[in-house]
This record gives sequence, C-alpha cells and structure tokens, in this order.
Amino acid sequence: MATATTAAPPVTADYSDYVNPQWERLLNLLQMNVRYIRCQGTELHTESGDVILDFLSGYCVHNIGHNHPAIIQALHDELDRRGPAMLQSHIPDLAGTLAHRLCTLAGGKLRKVFFACSGSEGVETAIKFSRKFTGRTPLLHAKGAFHGLTCGALSLMDDKFWRDKFGPLLPDVAAVPFGDILSLRQELSTGKYAAFFVEPLQSEAGIQIPHQEYLAEAAKICRKHGTLLVIDEVQTGMYRTGTFLASHQLNVEADMVIVAKALSGGLVPVSAVLMTDPIYASVFDSLKRSIVHTSTFSENGLAMRTGLATLDVLEQEQLGPRALAMGRRLRTRLREALSGYEMVKDVRGMGMLSGIEFQAPSSLKLRIPFTAFQHIHEGMFGQVIVMRLFRDWRVLTQICGNNFMVLKVAPPLVVTEDQLDHFVEAITAVVDLMHSSTSFWSEALGLARRIVNV
Repeated sequence: MATATTAAPPVTADYSDYVNPQWERLLNLLQMNVRYIRCQGTELHTESGDVILDFLSGYCVHNIGHNHPAIIQALHDELDRRGPAMLQSHIPDLAGTLAHRLCTLAGGKLRKVFFACSGSEGVETAIKFSRKFTGRTPLLHAKGAFHGLTCGALSLMDDKFWRDKFGPLLPDVAAVPFGDILSLRQELSTGKYAAFFVEPLQSEAGIQIPHQEYLAEAAKICRKHGTLLVIDEVQTGMYRTGTFLASHQLNVEADMVIVAKALSGGLVPVSAVLMTDPIYASVFDSLKRSIVHTSTFSENGLAMRTGLATLDVLEQEQLGPRALAMGRRLRTRLREALSGYEMVKDVRGMGMLSGIEFQAPSSLKLRIPFTAFQHIHEGMFGQVIVMRLFRDWRVLTQICGNNFMVLKVAPPLVVTEDQLDHFVEAITAVVDLMHSSTSFWSEALGLARRIVNV
C-alpha cells in the first residue's frame, strides 16, 4: 500500500480567480488536488514527493506515456529548424507525409486526411463533409455515445448531463441502441441520413463492446441506403486497443475515421479525419472552394512533427502487440481477484482499454448504505472509488463519463507488469473495503453530502 502524504492543497489563486473555481473545489473535496512537478512514462511525480501511477492517460491521450524523449527531441529539432510552422499560404510537406502514413496504417479506401486540433473538431468536419457528399441533412448516432462537447458533437449524444441548458442543438438527429442491427436497419431504410456516427467500442458508456459482426453489418446497411459510416476512434485508435484502429479487429471499412488524442504524443494537440477520395473531392470541388473548410492551426509544423514521431514510437516499441498481451493479462488478473465480490458485475475491454463494472449489492448490509448513497448523487459512488485509489494507493483513474458504475482502466501502453500488479492489488483492496468496512460507507456518505452542497 502506498504511503499517503498529508499536505495542504497547492495554492492556485489565479486558476480559481480566472479559470474554474468549481473544478478546484471538487478536487479539494476528493483530496486529489496535488501539484505535479514531473511526469514520465506512467509515473506522475508530485511536489510532496509522491509518485502516482497514471491509469487514465488523459482519457487515452498518453498512449506512449508522458513526455516521451523521442517526442521531446522531435519538437526540439523542429523548433531549431525554424521552419514555416504557421505560414498558411504554402505546402506543408510534413502534413503530406503524416497523412500518407495515417492512410497506409488505416487501410481500405481511406486516401485523404483533414487535420484539425481536437476530436470534437474532427467530428464537426465529418458532419459537414457527410452532408456535402450525400446532399442530405439528417444524422444518426448510437445511444450512449460520446463524440465531444461542441454543439455539433453534442447533437450526436443523448446524455442529458452534457446537453442540458445549452439551447437547441442540430435538428434532424436521431439515435439507435448501440449494437442493435435491427434498429439500425429500420432507421437507415428511410434513406434520409447523411451519416451514421459510431464508436467501435463505447468508452464513456462503460467500455461497451459490440458483437464481432456489428460494425461490418452496419457498413453493409449504410452502403445499401447511401449513408456514410463515420467511425469515431478518438479514444480507441492509435493502438490503444491493440491494433492501429479498434475497427481493424471488427472486420469493417469506414467511409470516414476520426483520430485524435494520442496522435498528439501528449504534447501538441492534433486530430485527423481520414476519408475516401470522393468524399474529400465533394467539398474541395473547385479552386474557389479550396479553402471552404479549414482550421487556423491545421497542418502546423509542430503538430505534424509530433504526429510522425508518435507513430514512430508506437511502431518501433511495438506498443500495439504489447497492449493486446498486457491488456489480456490485466483483465485475467482482475477477474481472478474480484470474482468473489457481489458488487463487481463484470471486467471487460480490448487491448489496454478496460472497464470494471459495479452493481447494486443484493445483501441487506450493503444495500442500505448503497441506496442512500445513490439517492444523494448517482455519480458519487464511483468518485469515492477514484478518491480511494488516489489517496490510499496513489493510482489515478476515473469513472466513465456516461456510466458512473464503470471504472475506466486505461494506463499508457508503456505500463509495466509491476505497475499493473500494483493496480490489481489497489482495486482489490478498495473493493474488499467496501464489502467489509462500515467506515468506507460512512466516509463516502459524508463526502457525497459535502459535494452536493458545492
């Protein structure tokens, strides 16, 4: 068990005054407000001398680990070159090189790339391009999805927490249950949809994995009715699930694929929308329209260099095969360690993206405090687990954004076996405590009540 260090939260007056005071208050209540002074690989070093293991990876940003020396060197080299980083009116060779590599890795008919800065911006691009190509307006998505927090991306999500009080979003948007081919076939048979947006596995919905043929069948139905298949690989791509794209394990070729997060190497934001030639040509269809869709920081030199260096690290260090092998080992160990606890429902995942699903207890001893807890706030049960892992075991993770009963387990792909073993020991200890100690529930209830009042 890690040794906890008792220290006052760092002084962050400017952040609280000028950015987001509620976020600071929440971190203070969860005892997770620490000052990080150095991050390397899977380790986060704090000002107080603690070493925290990152099992969240910035929501799948740090696939190659924090501050990989190869990325830092590539950025130094690019800066020292003093090249045309943001010239705009030129041909950036690095963008062509990165686009070529991405299309080669993705395969299929994906032959063109539009670069942006974030997954949300990539989703917005896919919305515009699909509408232009098909001449249709309506869009379809899967229930439980998480595609981003811009208005277009929010329109492709059904969780009220993210959508409420932001006014009318895009009209003509519908949803079908994730993994349900019959519902998808029925909806697409109307022939009105420009695109079907879907994740190969739903991360924020609780690491939901469809049956093996779901996406392949979805692609057939889309083609039949003239609807584009847009696969959101923002969290699942870049070898997070073991292959370059998670959809490579699900026998499907998409019309468009969105990647982001880990393409950045954890240092320079970048996203990419991969698509077929005809889709790209439908938007940039004349000299006049050669700039009809663009982004200020698209194709900038530092982002392109970072993307190329990140692909080098992922391939040279064989992090995809490593994620497959280590992910299987982790889930096997978790199932062995947690199988006897009534509140653990399932352990599932692909590669190094796993989820531990909890459930309401059946025994009266546990059901009474759990029910009281749920009445205060449905998300706080998971946050107490997160807090315990951080405070008592120095492990950083988080619950899924659309499913508060699933703990996300997503360390960098460079995680060691010893670090995985530490996580298994940590979560087992926390789960055992919730099943055996009244102090777990009394502290949790007190915390929940305080947070509700924040």
